Amino acid sequence: MPPVFNEKCTACFKCVEICPGDVLREGDGKPKVAYPDECWHCGACMMDCPADAVRLDLPLWMRPVTKRVK
Repeated sequence: MPPVFNEKCTACFKCVEICPGDVLREGDGKPKVAYPDECWHCGACMMDCPADAVRLDLPLWMRPVTKRVK
């Protein structure tokens, strides 16, 4: 899934500037995901957000494998 922006977003657009895949764009006063299928899920937008306004849900195949507790 591409990044999701919550109500904490201050529209600083640092996420747009930092996105290495050029997936994000400025739009309607807040960032928008212009190319969701091109997102690399690198987390740069989430890490550089000063307002902690970006959530990134990794696809199932990218999530870490955890051990089962018996």
